[in-house]
Amino acid sequence: MAAAVSAAVSLPSSQSTSLPARTSIISPERVNFNKVSLYYRNVSSASSAKVAPIRAQVTTEAPAKKEKISKKQEEGVIVNKYKPKEPYIGKCLLNTKITGDDAPGETWHMVFGTEGEVPYREGQSIGIIPDGLDKNGKPHKLRLYSIASSALGDLGDSKTVSLCVKRLVYTNDQGEIVKGVCSNFLCDLKPGADVKITGPVGKEMLMPKDPNANVIMLATGTGIAPFRSFLWKMFFEKYDDYKFNGLAWLFLGVPTSSSLLYKDEFEKMKNKSPDNFRVDYAVSREQTNAQGEKMYIQTRMAEYAEELWELLKKDNTYVYMCGLKGMEKGIDDIMVSLAARDGIDWVEYKRQLKKGEQWNVEVY
Repeated sequence: MAAAVSAAVSLPSSQSTSLPARTSIISPERVNFNKVSLYYRNVSSASSAKVAPIRAQVTTEAPAKKEKISKKQEEGVIVNKYKPKEPYIGKCLLNTKITGDDAPGETWHMVFGTEGEVPYREGQSIGIIPDGLDKNGKPHKLRLYSIASSALGDLGDSKTVSLCVKRLVYTNDQGEIVKGVCSNFLCDLKPGADVKITGPVGKEMLMPKDPNANVIMLATGTGIAPFRSFLWKMFFEKYDDYKFNGLAWLFLGVPTSSSLLYKDEFEKMKNKSPDNFRVDYAVSREQTNAQGEKMYIQTRMAEYAEELWELLKKDNTYVYMCGLKGMEKGIDDIMVSLAARDGIDWVEYKRQLKKGEQWNVEVY
């Protein structure tokens, strides 16, 4: 007589392992700011007397979806702690212009006191709600700004957050001078003034976990903000569980030398860690390449195209891009021909880099 046997099998779900928590800073260097994804099986059993067929039915439950393990420092990251309806009220502690008087536009570095109530990571952003009402008599909407300080802040006590903001002033088609609401609000802040802060937000630009990674940073103007946060952690701060031993290579594009941001800081980093930090500037109105072309960020990168391509073929290279939207096309133009030499389709290759969290873009 046939007997039916049914067995249910549960597959264990995979779990990611968490990394040890980061410790506090020992001491930061101080920097002065200068202008400039039921089956059935039949089993037979034979003996000398008779054959008894047995049908075994095995059902399996679908395994839990495998959790993706990020290559970035995502463990414990907080997002949207403060929302527009209930922002955190911080205090302006410092606000100083960091471009020269003859620069085409003003850029300011500002530090806000948070008493440690706005915890963030390098590469995140915060929202700012400017004071006042819009033309419809409603409160202004928030604007997002990349954070320009490490998680420990410029003062090293995890109680501040810094921004790098360019004052927006332009003439419209009617010949009227228009001032950006939030940028002018921020650039005009005086120490002691209140500021409404939301967030933090974002995971796209978080730093890689690997302390031996090659980190290529491409910035135009105030797009330097998240990279300043990276570089402070890498070179100005000391941790018990993190020491950067890889290569950090920064490309910064600006219109004039008086528009170079945080140059003094980057020079100190280069002098301190010459084997781990490289910086190349592209000053479009003052520099040209050998062909006499203006020196934009992609123009400067083209001078190191072969070296950059070799780095991009490594599993531990991460590219971060922040700034004006047009910069990405110029960089693609460089890489297409280099990839083709190795029989590689750059568009597909870049797609795989993005999927592997090795190509990170935040442009506007």
